[in-house]
Amino acid sequence: MQSNIRTIVHMPTRRRFLQSAAAVSALPLAARAAPVDLPPSIAALQSRRAQVRPITTSEREQRLERARKLMRENKIDALFLAGGTSLSYFTGVRWGNSERLFATVVPVSGKSFAICPSFEEDRAREQLNAGPLESADVLTWHEDESPYRLLSVGLQKAKIVSGTLGIEERTPFVFADSLAQASPGMKLVSATPVTAGCRMIKSEHELELMKLANATTLAVYEAVFRALKPGMTAQQASALITAAYAQVGFRGEASFEVGAASALPHGSIAPQVISEGVPVIMDDGCTVDGYQSDISRTFVLGKATDRAKQVFEIVHKAQRAALDAARPGVPCEAVDAAARKVIEDSGFGPDYKFFSHRVGHGIGMDGHEWPYLVRGNHLPLAAGMTFSDEPGVYIPGEFGVRLEDDMYVTPEGAKLFTPQSPSIEQPFG
Repeated sequence: MQSNIRTIVHMPTRRRFLQSAAAVSALPLAARAAPVDLPPSIAALQSRRAQVRPITTSEREQRLERARKLMRENKIDALFLAGGTSLSYFTGVRWGNSERLFATVVPVSGKSFAICPSFEEDRAREQLNAGPLESADVLTWHEDESPYRLLSVGLQKAKIVSGTLGIEERTPFVFADSLAQASPGMKLVSATPVTAGCRMIKSEHELELMKLANATTLAVYEAVFRALKPGMTAQQASALITAAYAQVGFRGEASFEVGAASALPHGSIAPQVISEGVPVIMDDGCTVDGYQSDISRTFVLGKATDRAKQVFEIVHKAQRAALDAARPGVPCEAVDAAARKVIEDSGFGPDYKFFSHRVGHGIGMDGHEWPYLVRGNHLPLAAGMTFSDEPGVYIPGEFGVRLEDDMYVTPEGAKLFTPQSPSIEQPFG
């Protein structure tokens, strides 16, 4: 498993940072709290929050049991979870990393414990008590003390005096390095076989949340598309996205890349104006109870050129080829190869020249997570895996077309959460 899982450190992308900042700044302060005078298509959106069925403590307990099974298989004696997505996935605790160490440690057997700044104990206990680690010990440290010594204290209580500690991959280096120095009897290894081994396969409940996230994003995109006018800036379009997500009750965002900027997969910081007949890529998603969507639509306002229509149809066919190739037992790289062949056979090759990125990434609680649909990844697909399916053709100096929907693998094959975009002029039918 380790050889087939690619480790990635997730930071806010330049695209997300720039576009989300632009979207917020483009809205008047009052509009951010309570939008008024919205375009009719956006005003018609209704809140979807009542449709959310949150993940339960019982489900998190099942995840911990699965983690312990994988720990035994990989000879890991304890799992170290600093702040971040995996901590939330297993425990329900939502905690960001800072220079102060907060973490939970889950032994393969015995009682879990948390290492916590003393002044944060009440906040930590409040969250722990709401999840499966209600009985966990909380080991605290004061500002003039080292927190790293507490690892040995907690492990000794769990009757672990030496062995292997699995470190969650996004743990800051300073934490892992300091733990190694404070506990020389422990061997530190990557916990990715455990964390990815659990998180890669989604439950029916997780798929339900992702379906809601994807359906919501598509509804927001359609409402915004119908509100766009030639002459609007990318910032103004992003502000409409922000207002639309406020209507449906979820946090989300989208970037808009116009014309030549759409030939750059993650866009440009240059000012952009939407013009009639010029391709636009709208891209990103939202979060529903911690689960992500990621959708791209390429469109024009008005009439598209024959060249833009041709490229759209090629990408549309490539997206379908990737979907058809995805089924249990097929290696991840074969899905990328299926889409890439369509694009190359249509004259937009060789290789990465015009289709410059992989066809897809895993998606779940993180927008990008394991596994990845890319050449060289031989990991076989399994039912319950979820991915983006996003081929593209990017013509430098002209325009780009990317079509992205998220898909989930079933025992019979793969399905999209949202329907393919029918055309560049009518992206929502």
